[in-house]
Amino acid sequence: MAQSATTTPHQHYYVPQPMPWPIMGSIALFCMTTGAVFVFNSHHAGWISIAAGLMILLYMLFRWFGAVIGESEGGKYGRWEDVSFRWGMSWFIFSEVMFFAGFFGALFYTRVLSVPDLASLQSQALLWPNFSAHWPSAGPGFTQPFTPMEAWGIPAVNTALLLSSGVTVTIAHWALKENRRGMLNLFLAFTIALGVLFLAFQAHEYMHAYSQLNLKLTTGVYGSTFFMLTGFHGFHVTCGAIMLTVILVRCMRGHFKPDHHFAFEAVAWYWHFVDVVWLGLFIFVYLL
Repeated sequence: MAQSATTTPHQHYYVPQPMPWPIMGSIALFCMTTGAVFVFNSHHAGWISIAAGLMILLYMLFRWFGAVIGESEGGKYGRWEDVSFRWGMSWFIFSEVMFFAGFFGALFYTRVLSVPDLASLQSQALLWPNFSAHWPSAGPGFTQPFTPMEAWGIPAVNTALLLSSGVTVTIAHWALKENRRGMLNLFLAFTIALGVLFLAFQAHEYMHAYSQLNLKLTTGVYGSTFFMLTGFHGFHVTCGAIMLTVILVRCMRGHFKPDHHFAFEAVAWYWHFVDVVWLGLFIFVYLL
């Protein structure tokens, strides 16, 4: 069965040879989580386990993705595999939507329900005499002043950067379908540069928040929701920039065809998802 699928990949689903990468990835995650448990219990030797697990994970990703790239460029993927990849990427992005929906839901609950309810309690005058139902708020019991992040400044600039990167990656996709390799590489490089510039501005924003605004992760519910939402989004931008860099290297090596380039499309989907999440962040975290 596996042999016939290997020799005639376009008649049925391609079945690869057995490989060690899934079990190696499990070992890497086990080392990292075990090390984290030791670190959380003040055993600094756990950092060694975390570092070892991270190195194993990176090696596994490099080899596994390389194997998939080799299979794709070797012509072993057909219509069945393409449908499978598209469904897989669609469900992955859906899971990411649900991930951010949880944080946006926490922000909604805090602003619309929790803070007003706490301020309306009859006993709050005794427990928190100076607490009022306003937003941004660190919540009751936090008396240290802080300055909320303004929308018009670095956040607005970052919004323009990400929206521009969505345009450049779309132009790169169009160039790929037209087989214009030079324009493809150029606008893909522009997209990566805009993503890296976004991350640089976000790092500067965090330093400004900690040093001058007294806005930290420990600044009550406002600080926790702000840094969790923007921080996880920044992590996704980092992952997207890495994926775009891999795609750019592949494009420069002549990979992808105008009618066969789902790896490029998958990363473009992911990047557009990152753009949409940032628009939600800009509106509900910074602007309102």
